[in-house]
Order: sequence, then structure tokens, then C-alpha cells
Amino acid sequence: MAGGISRRRMLGQAVAGGAALALGRMHGAAAQEPAGHARPWVVTLNTSTVRPASLDDKIRAAEAAGYDGLELWSNELEDHAKAGGSLEALGKRLADAGLKVPNIIGLWNCMPESDAERPAAHDRVRRQMEDAAKVGAAHIAAVPSPDRPSIDLLWAADRYRELLEIGEGFGVVPAVEFVGFFQGINRLGQAAAIGIEANHPQACLVADTFHLFRGASGFDGVRHLSGTFIACFHFNDAPAQPPRTEQGDDDRVLPGDGVLPLPQLLRDLRAIGFNGPLSLELFNRPLWERDPVEVARLGMSKIRAVIEKADELP
Repeated sequence: MAGGISRRRMLGQAVAGGAALALGRMHGAAAQEPAGHARPWVVTLNTSTVRPASLDDKIRAAEAAGYDGLELWSNELEDHAKAGGSLEALGKRLADAGLKVPNIIGLWNCMPESDAERPAAHDRVRRQMEDAAKVGAAHIAAVPSPDRPSIDLLWAADRYRELLEIGEGFGVVPAVEFVGFFQGINRLGQAAAIGIEANHPQACLVADTFHLFRGASGFDGVRHLSGTFIACFHFNDAPAQPPRTEQGDDDRVLPGDGVLPLPQLLRDLRAIGFNGPLSLELFNRPLWERDPVEVARLGMSKIRAVIEKADELP
């Protein structure tokens, strides 16, 4: 047991240094960027946007479209390893392509209600964090689930702190993510309270424009946060119909194609010191049927257009 802990600590120290350098480069000054890039914003591609393309095609799409990074899913890492692939080699390939890994989606069922269930959940969390560390991920989203309406915020904060402490051994920081159509943690303020009450210096959030809309948090609340409290911001839009309370993930549309106040949101995020990662995350089935490079490029052009509108606001 002691040897296993030692190896984890060594892995965590090595990856923490790499992640710090990666984030420094992501937030640093622009240098040799592709023409028309979205600077000064850090922009990444969530692989759900180009699902069901292969992992190879997702990497090629992000690289071809000039994204700063690729936001992967835990099941992709698991499938890659099960197929005999090396996660360390995958991390090197991403780095060689100039793609950082700001966040992994994510830790589900990581806050079971029963104390008896938590050891098994934490074993699963450790495996997912170790996989995330191998590809150089800085964060991994922690969704307060299994979902239930009775989740107590202070109880959830204690569970989140446990996850943060586990992450210290791998150099990967869990970030609380709220889900707008959940019964329990579905609003920005709830997620922020969990992060604050965890009383841990690395506590942070993953926010999402769709979930701000779907859960009725609205968009003004971000003005009360610090930019350093946000690990990653999923960026997408939502249509006027169907009604808000009936919308699901597959209703998301490309930035600028819906009704969300995205330009003002960018102004507010910049004012609190956040400049990314903005991660393009959609589950739009018509887009899945198109060429992933075409979709990635279209998404980047849509994000640039929103940034231009934000810059034009008084």
C-alpha cells in the first residue's frame, strides 16, 4: 500500500508541474497563432461536439481548426486504454499537436448518498484521475451525482473536499460542474457554495452557458465570481423553442445561433479576469453527421464572431 501511495504522489508531482506549464502557455501571450485565431481567449474543443468521430479524427479536427486544446471524456480514455493504446503516448500526441487538455468530463456518481458506497466510488475516481493525469489534464469535472433533489450543500462540500484531496495525489484538480436539468445541483450559486464551503485552495467550477440557461441561474451571477474560480466554461447557445424547461443537451446550438446573451457574458468574464478556456460543447446530432474538421472550423468561426460582438459592446 505504501508503495502505491508513493507512486501516486510521484505521478502527481510530475503531472502537476506539466499541467502548470501547460496552463501557463494556454493563458500566456499569443505567439505564432493561426490567422483569425480567437485571442486573447483560450478556446478548446469538447469532443462531444464532433461525436461519433474517432479519437484520431477529433484530434485532427481540433488541430486543423486552430483550437488551443481538446476537452476529452473519461470513457474515451478508458476505451483507448482497453484497446491497447497508451494514454501517455496519447498525451504526447496531443502536446505535439499543440493541444492542451484543460479538463476531462468527468466524475459521475462520485457523491453517493451512502457512506458504505463511497470507498468504491473513490476507487473509481482514483482510476479516472490517474487516466486524466497520464494525458496531462489539468482538471476533471466532478458532477454532484447520483442526482437527487435532497443533496445538502454542506454535505456536498465535504464530499467535494474529499475529491480535491484525492486529486492532490495525481496533480489533477476536480472542478464542480452543475447540470441545469438535474433535480439537485442545477444552479451556479449551488455549485459556487459547494466550492467555497469545501475550504480548499484549489476549489473551482466548470460552468456552462446552456446549464446557466436551463437551470434558470441567469447570466449576471458570474460577475460575483473571480476568474480564477472557473476552471473551464462550456460555450454554446440555446434556441428560443422548445421552452427552456423542456430543453435537453441535444437542443444546444452553435454560439450566436440562439438566444443567449453570449457577447455580454464574455465582457463580464473578462472583467472578472477569466479568458478561458472556453470549450465548445454541443450534442447536436445534425452536426455529428458532418465532417468533424468542417464542424470544428465552423465552431471556431462562430466563437470568433461572438468575441467580435463582445468587443463592440459599449
